[in-house]
Amino acid sequence: MINKLEDFFNWVKRTKLVELSEIDVSEDPVRPDLDMDFRTSHGRKIYGLKEGNEIVAVICFAFTNDVPQTVYEMDELSRDAHLQSHHRAGQQGSIAVAYTVWSRKKGGGKKIVQEVSRMMKKQKHLDRLVTLSPLTDMAERFHTRNGAVLLQKNHVTQNFEYPLDR
Repeated sequence: MINKLEDFFNWVKRTKLVELSEIDVSEDPVRPDLDMDFRTSHGRKIYGLKEGNEIVAVICFAFTNDVPQTVYEMDELSRDAHLQSHHRAGQQGSIAVAYTVWSRKKGGGKKIVQEVSRMMKKQKHLDRLVTLSPLTDMAERFHTRNGAVLLQKNHVTQNFEYPLDR
C-alpha cells in the first residue's frame, strides 16, 4: 500500500500545467461533440497536465462575464466577453468556466483542477472559477470532493464554483 501511495505522489510531483493548442476531442468523455474550432475560439483555452512527454489530464475553459447554463449560452457569453475585451486591454471575461475535464491517469483530474485553480488565482482579471458540468452524480461527486460548491442545477447542466481566495 505504501509503495502505491509513494508512486502516486512521485508522478504527481513530476507534472506541470501546459497550455495546449489542440487535443483529440474524441477522448473527451464529457463533450466529444465540441470540435477544436469551438475549444480554441473567442478566448477559450485548453490546458493539459503533462508528465514527461505525456498529457495525463485535460481541462477546457471559456471566459465569460456571466455564469452560463448551457453550452450554447456559454458560446454566446464567451463571444461577448471576447468582443468586450478589445475595450479592456485584452482581459477576456471575469469568470473562467471549465466545461470539460478528464484524466488518463488516476488522480490526474483532481491534480489539474488544483493546478488550474492556482493559476487562476494569479490572474487579476478573473473573479470566479465555475463549471458547466453535466447533470450527473459523477460530476457532482468529483467537484464537491475537490472543494467546489454547487451554485445551481439547470435543466441539463449544473454549475459548481471553486473558491479563488486570494
